[in-house]
Amino acid sequence: MDESAEQPIFAAELVPYRSLGRKGFRIMLGLSGLICLLYGGFFIITGAWPIGFFFGLDFLLLYGAFRLNYRAAKAREEVMVSRTSVSVRKFTPSGAMTEFLWNPFWARFFVRRHDEFGILSMTVHGQGRSTDIGTFLNPDDRESFAKAFRGALATATQRI
Repeated sequence: MDESAEQPIFAAELVPYRSLGRKGFRIMLGLSGLICLLYGGFFIITGAWPIGFFFGLDFLLLYGAFRLNYRAAKAREEVMVSRTSVSVRKFTPSGAMTEFLWNPFWARFFVRRHDEFGILSMTVHGQGRSTDIGTFLNPDDRESFAKAFRGALATATQRI
């Protein structure tokens, strides 16, 4: 087997999109903390201390939700197509990796669409196995990935 067969025709790293960056997160958290502190302090001073307690609890829950969201953003997928294999590597937020391998001649790429929303899901099937790809991508990224991946599969299965 020659080395050119192992060269990737297509390689992509898929990562979840997060609209709020680190700086925006700090600003939002600082403003929320200030508002909760001001209103919570006001209610504590006026004798309605349970309401002040709930403002603090709201802030902690907001902080926890965003921390979980940023942790989930560490998930990623690496997709590679060559003439001899189709590889999908999925990484969890904790770093654990699961790899799926197919022969490109047996791999089938299925896209489920909705008229209004576009691509709902993308799946690779073949050799008795299947996996979803790009479940966390936004609709535009799903469209461009599906087009590129479908083209790479077609290229991989063409005769040389």
